[in-house]
Amino acid sequence: MPDSTMPDSTTSTSEPYDLAQPATHTIPGADGRGLRHLLSRLRSYFFYVPLVFLYTGVFGVGSLIASLFDQDGSLQHWFARTWSKTILATIVPRVEVIGLENLPRTPTVIAANHLSALDIPLLYAELPIIFRIVAKIELFSIPVLGWHLRRSRQIAVDATNARASFRSLHRAVDAITKEHVSVVIFPEGGRSPSGAMLPFMSGPFYLAVKAKAAITPVAIIGTYEMLPMNTFHIMPRPLKLVIGEPISTEAHSLRDLDALTSEVTTAIRGLLGDHLTGALPS
Repeated sequence: MPDSTMPDSTTSTSEPYDLAQPATHTIPGADGRGLRHLLSRLRSYFFYVPLVFLYTGVFGVGSLIASLFDQDGSLQHWFARTWSKTILATIVPRVEVIGLENLPRTPTVIAANHLSALDIPLLYAELPIIFRIVAKIELFSIPVLGWHLRRSRQIAVDATNARASFRSLHRAVDAITKEHVSVVIFPEGGRSPSGAMLPFMSGPFYLAVKAKAAITPVAIIGTYEMLPMNTFHIMPRPLKLVIGEPISTEAHSLRDLDALTSEVTTAIRGLLGDHLTGALPS
């Protein structure tokens, strides 16, 4: 299932955030034993996962057909959003969105913590704007999914090639300044294997300063407990998406990306700290 990554241009500046660590919570079906665990796995493997793949194929093909005459990508975004809403309607009992009024009306760089393959469908389903996602280049070689990513002008990043990564960041800048759409980044560089927020890299914030766009911090809560890395065991649970107040980049330059990175890290930490308590069943 999808993941995304971002290149690093400087040393990371933050520490793992222990408020995002879900180890103190009991996850249904995750104890590895008993009938409840077995039934949870069977439901996931033989019901939820096949449906997700079916949705991906149907909406992916629809998006590819739409790309033949979709000039601005809005129709392909509709397919992605409908795909996401269909997935969430199937496997998620409830999504709570907090702070939607904070989402700017102008193009913005949306910076979110990254916990699960479900993060991207959650953002597509709940953010009422058109955006591009910066994703790792490996995803673009996956049949149907990769074709959609290319045709809908998502931004591929090759983390092993610094020069190619730099070009990708400039494509993201163009998406904001020329296409007038927002861009989603995951500053951790990939999904957290533990559920704790990983150190942010400063490279992704280069595009915000270059595009002179505000950064909108977003906290994702619950997707790690629902679908951690390296498993297809989907464990339905309520999710939260918390949108913070935009952070201006006007006072920042390319020379102080570390300061901007710390500011965004603190903002997302604050969102997690304010809303994580009571978000997960005990």
